[in-house]
Amino acid sequence: MTETEGTSEGFDVQPLRRLRYFHGQLLGARDFRNEQAYFREKLKLRMRCLLGYGVVCGLFVEPLPPDDDCPPETGAAAVRITPGLAVDCDGNEVVVGGSCAIDLRKALPEADRDKKTVWVGVEYCERPVEPTRTVYDDGCADGDDCQFGYTEESYAIRVTGCEPPADERCDTCCSRCTHKVLWLAKITDVDFDKPLREEQIHLNIRRPFGRHVPTVITGINWIHGHTYTIDEAKTLLGTQNEDGGLRVRFSGDVRADTLRPGVVEIQVIEGGSGRSAATWYMGGQFAEPAAGAEFAREFRFRQTTRETLQDGDRVLVTVRAAFILDRCCRPVDGTNVGGRVPTIGAEPAEAHGCVVPPSGIGPWTSGTGAGGDVFESWFFVKER
Repeated sequence: MTETEGTSEGFDVQPLRRLRYFHGQLLGARDFRNEQAYFREKLKLRMRCLLGYGVVCGLFVEPLPPDDDCPPETGAAAVRITPGLAVDCDGNEVVVGGSCAIDLRKALPEADRDKKTVWVGVEYCERPVEPTRTVYDDGCADGDDCQFGYTEESYAIRVTGCEPPADERCDTCCSRCTHKVLWLAKITDVDFDKPLREEQIHLNIRRPFGRHVPTVITGINWIHGHTYTIDEAKTLLGTQNEDGGLRVRFSGDVRADTLRPGVVEIQVIEGGSGRSAATWYMGGQFAEPAAGAEFAREFRFRQTTRETLQDGDRVLVTVRAAFILDRCCRPVDGTNVGGRVPTIGAEPAEAHGCVVPPSGIGPWTSGTGAGGDVFESWFFVKER
């Protein structure tokens, strides 16, 4: 294979060409632009392939109070984006240096102004600045008296009423993305004539900065650390009802064939006033997903044996998340950080101490960003 025949099949990157200086060389504006482009493309390539893309810090979307003095012409349904830094999927750095207010009605395309759910995001853009008078014209083209001397790297606010497509690529390095907007928030139940409330703004659609977004556990059907009666625990475990069982929900699809015996374990640690601290394992099996399914967003695991719980027992639930793989064959990020994974179908518990996860965005989920690990949770049993 010759030098000119070298290719990188499947790697969507144009050949990188560096300016080669020599004595007596005549350089023009095109050469210096290409020199800048070379280093910019190298930086963007390293950024998206080694580190990934997404929101690095800040860029929170907040309701704009009606008495805010940001722009006086802003309408009732308005939000503010806080300062921050992000990297788009091409490797461009998106810098928002100061908070900015957005009137949702004005920012939406006219065809979307009847929608009740809108999405807000930012997109990298450039604009020429500082007009400068030219010294002489280009002899081979029509010249202008003035040219812009600088290119300012900036951003544009994007608002839409159509749900943005998700980036479903398993590897964000080798192929360029087609959707450049970094979506920051989903806003529901919008009334353009009324101020927004915090609970209407959902920030969990943000993509955190990284090579990929790990699949996490987003809900369980028991309350971590709660005390149940023996009958309630039996119903929860599906001891006497086939529709019962422990349910675990994920943020994305997981491979059903990785939900195998041993992945979920129920251990009972005996309590009570007599013998205590003895332990035994409760038999169980996956009741959902159904046999033959390829992917699932949730599973249900129920007790299949007839062991009896007693007053004072502690039921320890272990999910070996490192053995559960997602669509891209990556392990679920399963660490139950602080025991704060929400209860399915229940209002979030009142926050104490740490109000939001380490990411700064609620609701809580499992995961530390490292992937894998073991999800642990427990509840207690009382006779009444």
